[in-house]
Amino acid sequence: MNQALLDKIESEQYRKDPAVFNVGDSVRVHTRVVEGDKERIQIFPGVVIGRRGRGLNETFTVRRISYGEGVERVFPVNSPRVEKIEVERRGAVRRAKLTYLRTRLGKGATLVKEKETPRTVAAAK
Repeated sequence: MNQALLDKIESEQYRKDPAVFNVGDSVRVHTRVVEGDKERIQIFPGVVIGRRGRGLNETFTVRRISYGEGVERVFPVNSPRVEKIEVERRGAVRRAKLTYLRTRLGKGATLVKEKETPRTVAAAK
């Protein structure tokens, strides 16, 4: 197949509002869940521990601690099942993948240093 044709078909599948978030951010992912003939929105909060892929195949992994157990979920960025991605906190990390959070327990498993913005620096003084 012609690459230009593939790009044209793929361009229709992208999100209209691109989600702006990075690894280390605390996010709330709103997903559509179908149960029988009903559809509802389910929220999965957690820390983004990795992103991978390019274009339509791009995915991100969110990790949270639920009842003392670590739960990870992989979401496609451009999926129509993902309603929206809310960024609660920006994280300041120096890694592309935060797999070291898997070995941590308690508060250390969810705590990623918050990114300092000019607004937070001025409030601290």
